[in-house]
Amino acid sequence: FEEIDKKFLEGFRKYLLEEPLTKSKSKLAKNTASSYFNKVRAALNEAYREGIIRDNPVQRVKSVKAENTKRTYLTLDEVRAMTKAECRYDVLKRAFLFSCTTGLRWSDINKLTWSEIEEFEPGHYRIIFDQQKLKNGGNSLVYLDLPDSAVTLLNIQNKEGPDDRVFVGLKYNSYMNVALLQWAMRAGITKHVTFHAGRHTFAVAQLNRGVDIYSLSRLLGHSELRTTEIYADILESRRVTAMRSFPDIFEEQAKEFGSCCPHCGQQANP
Repeated sequence: FEEIDKKFLEGFRKYLLEEPLTKSKSKLAKNTASSYFNKVRAALNEAYREGIIRDNPVQRVKSVKAENTKRTYLTLDEVRAMTKAECRYDVLKRAFLFSCTTGLRWSDINKLTWSEIEEFEPGHYRIIFDQQKLKNGGNSLVYLDLPDSAVTLLNIQNKEGPDDRVFVGLKYNSYMNVALLQWAMRAGITKHVTFHAGRHTFAVAQLNRGVDIYSLSRLLGHSELRTTEIYADILESRRVTAMRSFPDIFEEQAKEFGSCCPHCGQQANP
């Protein structure tokens, strides 16, 4: 950490935005650069909070602002339609629907082993993540309780050894990507569905259920709240809908209050 100062971070920021870093020798997408920079920002913020560093240089460096991109997600009716539709790979179907019901990334689902699945009460399961090593040598464990719909997808009756993967055969390749799109089309969905759409689907469903942005951030495992704020547009639409649907509890007292009729604009009590 001693070598990371304002000059280093500004150089790193410029490197992410201007250097040809992709396999095709092109610049990184703005959102990819933002993601990389935010990981460094999160690490420095945590080091500052823990007292590892006395000064936090990232606070004096302009961030890499992500662009607002349209994030594909499915409605609950669309998820139900995909549940009923045929998919070429059973493991892909179970893994994608598992993402829709837990919000887990592909990478986390792909490496998930049976040792991380715990039955903490009869018939109730949770995932145990070893998030980080603590200074005292202990582990910081994070628990994710699984809804019944997610437990069904685990295929627990066929579980194997503790170190075996839960979703055996799941791969990230063009065959799986095409199979996912074909599966969505069989379900009557015309959206461009990627595996990450499952994570977005979970996030939007939670917001629509009334879960606050802070709790959602914790559920998604975001290190910073700003990462979760990509769903701010959905929150805004919910706020607008909530205010417009607020019942007119003073309708009968409109004349008494001397207010205007909101529909015709006429004074209720001239």
